Amino acid sequence: MSQTASPASTEASRQDRLLFIGCFIALITTSFGFILRAMTLDEWGVQFGLSATEKGEIFGAGLWPFSISIVLFSLVIDKVGYGRAMVFAFVCHVLSIVLTVRAKDYSDLYAANVIVALGNGTVEAVINPVVATMFRRDKTKWLNILHAGWPGGLVLGGVVAIALGDIAWTTKFWLILVPTVLYAALLVRVSFPVQERVGAGVPYRDMLRELGALGAFIVLGLIFAEVGSVLTRQGLVEGWTPTAMWSAAAVVSVAFGLAVRSLGQPLLVILLLVMLPLASTELGTDGWITSLLAPEMKHLGLNAGWVLIYTSAIMMVLRFFAGAIVHALSPLVLLMTSSAVAALGLFWLSGSSGAAILAAATLYGFGKTFFWPTMLGVVSERFPKGGALTLNAMGGVGMLAAGIVGNSLFGFWQDTGKAKHLLREHPALHAQVVVEKSSVFGAYQAVDAQREAALPSAEQATLTAVTGLVQKETLGKVAVLPVCMFTAYLLLWVYFRSRGGYKPVELHTQ
Repeated sequence: MSQTASPASTEASRQDRLLFIGCFIALITTSFGFILRAMTLDEWGVQFGLSATEKGEIFGAGLWPFSISIVLFSLVIDKVGYGRAMVFAFVCHVLSIVLTVRAKDYSDLYAANVIVALGNGTVEAVINPVVATMFRRDKTKWLNILHAGWPGGLVLGGVVAIALGDIAWTTKFWLILVPTVLYAALLVRVSFPVQERVGAGVPYRDMLRELGALGAFIVLGLIFAEVGSVLTRQGLVEGWTPTAMWSAAAVVSVAFGLAVRSLGQPLLVILLLVMLPLASTELGTDGWITSLLAPEMKHLGLNAGWVLIYTSAIMMVLRFFAGAIVHALSPLVLLMTSSAVAALGLFWLSGSSGAAILAAATLYGFGKTFFWPTMLGVVSERFPKGGALTLNAMGGVGMLAAGIVGNSLFGFWQDTGKAKHLLREHPALHAQVVVEKSSVFGAYQAVDAQREAALPSAEQATLTAVTGLVQKETLGKVAVLPVCMFTAYLLLWVYFRSRGGYKPVELHTQ
């Protein structure tokens, strides 16, 4: 006998749908801006005279501040409220658009990217614990579906950017307002749920104990390292060496550990460390793949942005069907398999040419699909007492890794690789275009974009060939990261198998 839903339950169901859709569109907004910045990096390089490392630093600035907002809001979000947090995210997104289109130099672009990263971090500080709470018995599945919004935004933004062709990049950036206004209009109409930890009556102190001193050291060390290097580059502080940065993080982390009387959950600490290569593999490669494959794609008569759009479309579709895959494989087996496939795809990309690039990109796209949301699912399932903090600390470390290590390191590899190749094979050209620069990795040599633009056509062709060679070599170096991840997941799988297999930890709502 059928039962008619009560008006109250129907309204609750409608509220849940609007809430999930609003969270989904908010995530689309973050990746829509991400791909526009990725596809505009080369234009910024020419217009503002930026080296590859400087472009990497700017793109990284759109990632690492994410960790500051996601961690800070995770500490207070249950008190501040999810709605107020999303208002802050909305303001950041609008302000960053205005500052970007009015940018005059490196510093303006850097500031605009810092602000958008703060907004993006706030978005994930809200949507991850909200969806994990809404679907607490099927977290990995629904976090994967939620994070289909990330590649969805990449596809949408990439297609729009390419379709608009030679229209000024400033005009394209105004389009980010469309999903921004849409998620704000949806979320202002809904009520947010009580977070799972709070509903189960787990004390705030117990949430902090899950992270503990070791977890805090990883998060704070990365934050201090990046903020310190930024302040040093801007000439605002002196003597803020890497040793000083990590020492300060150690002092604060020890104090935190003593206050909560915990070193942190060992498995959580391991997962935080694994997140470093994971995020660099996914987001770092996504940020650079358009530039890295531009020479090869040009030979095919295609915009290099189609590679990122194509791999993102694969991710989007597969994440919608994550439920069946997660039920067939345990999360750790899925992550282990994905790491192996991603490594093979990157190695293949580094040596591919012509149409083979699309086949290699397909393999890479399959590999990276489940990385981020499945890691969040594992943390949410194994450490529900950590609430928003442990879940979002994982995302924060990921963005820090992509911003500090991934983007800047990939740019550094390209700059130094080109300089060494030119010095070895074309010393006269090296003397014309290579200049001294400094970065978080220390002093280095790089090709100056404006000097390159002033070269005769024959020498530009030589430099273009060198650039294409070095860019493909860089993808081969990146492939080492998922190999490390595969090893870590294999060891974790063996550990859980020895203890009866992987199982989620459940909290009971009071």
